[in-house]
Amino acid sequence: MFRSAIIRDMPRLELDRSRAVEDYARAIHDLEAVGADAAVGTNALAARLNVTPASASGMVRRLETLGLVELTPYRGVRLTEEGDRVALSVIRRHRLLETFLAVRLGVPWDRVHAEAEVLEHVLSSELEAAIAKDLGEPERDPHGAPIPRPDGTLPGGETLSLAEMESQRKFVFVRIPDERPDMLRWLAERQIAPGAEMELLSREPFGGPLVVRTESGEHSIGAELAQAMRVEAQ
Repeated sequence: MFRSAIIRDMPRLELDRSRAVEDYARAIHDLEAVGADAAVGTNALAARLNVTPASASGMVRRLETLGLVELTPYRGVRLTEEGDRVALSVIRRHRLLETFLAVRLGVPWDRVHAEAEVLEHVLSSELEAAIAKDLGEPERDPHGAPIPRPDGTLPGGETLSLAEMESQRKFVFVRIPDERPDMLRWLAERQIAPGAEMELLSREPFGGPLVVRTESGEHSIGAELAQAMRVEAQ
């Protein structure tokens, strides 16, 4: 029998702190990826988590005492090996939950992120393993994001943004961030999902829209969405 996914014997304050630790570790991990593994500044971290810089500074100091980050004054923080492990663990749970909600429960892909945000902190390791087994050990979530393996490695190769693609090139749509339900709904309405083969027909100058061809027809994609979409050239 699985132990309860809800940590009933953990005091409320301790559970809240654990959630905060995981949220900060994941945010630093994501910002390191965007910044090519550069140190993450407190202001960027605060903006990512929608907290004040003072709150972010206080939590960073806590993470440092836990051995999860290395803090360099006036430069920022980096995750330690243990901090990276914590971040990848919560990312794995989040993306497995998104996949389970979409595949097994039919929750639309623009809603699974918010649900997984709540559940990821209280999912037991046993239930996590059972979900992964039930889904066939998936390597990507509904948005195309790689699901970390239990050993912390990530599947998949290099991608580029659609905005970087050259005209008249064919490509495969690989991934889209899960935090923008409006983008996800727009794509779903046009039957554009990760794995779709597409072709960039043309682009308007001065940051104008890109025209792509998919199985569902031709579509104009704005600069913001094109920057968010990750693709692999064929």
